[in-house]
This record gives sequence, C-alpha cells and structure tokens, in this order.
Amino acid sequence: MEAKLKHLEFIENTISRMAGNSFLLKGWAVTLVGALLALSFKELNWRYITVSLVVLFFFWLLDGYYLTQEGLFIKLYNHARQVSGTATDFSMDTTPFRKKMHWFGCIFSKTLVLFYGGLLAVHLLVLYIII
Repeated sequence: MEAKLKHLEFIENTISRMAGNSFLLKGWAVTLVGALLALSFKELNWRYITVSLVVLFFFWLLDGYYLTQEGLFIKLYNHARQVSGTATDFSMDTTPFRKKMHWFGCIFSKTLVLFYGGLLAVHLLVLYIII
C-alpha cells in the first residue's frame, strides 16, 4: 500500500508541474504580447502586431500541450488509484489514455479560448485602431 501511495504522489507532482507550466506560460504570454502591443502603439507599426500574433499563437499551442499532458496524468492518477492490489509498477506512461485526450480539443477548451481569444480580440482592436 505504501508503494501505491508513493506512485500516486509521483503522479500528483507531475500534475502540479504541468499546471505550473501552464500558469507560467499565461504570464509570459501576457507580458510579451503586452510589450509588443505597447511598441506597436509607440511606433504605429503593424509589424509589431504581426510578431505579437505569432508569439500569441505559439503560446496558445504550447499551453494546449501542457493542458493535454495534465489531463493525461489526471487520467493516469485515476487509473492508478482504482487498481486493486498492493503491487505497483510505478509506470508514468500515459499512452493508454491518449485516445480519450486530444491536443486539438485542449487548444480549443473553454479556458484557453477565453484567455487567448481575449488577447486575440485585443490584437484585432489594436490593429483596427492603427490601420
């Protein structure tokens, strides 16, 4: 039983790391996109907005990746806690759960669409103001 608890603890730590990475990505996205938008207002140059949109797009994809990984490890955690018996293999393999969790679906989850879609809306507003 102690080995099973240790295994669940390993998975919990991984889930926490993925959630922390997602949080840091959101912070960096706001910082970089905000700085580039401020430059675009200062210089009145659409190139800064273009670079900012590319940065926003890549942060959105990367955040979707971390959200997918977090979901896979949550599924692994639920599976590991329901397995009966005292023997555990300490596997961190999430391959069996990949059919149920898709990266594309996570990119367009409600939370990411609201966050990055809001930043995208700000871009469109700034682009409208500049042009």
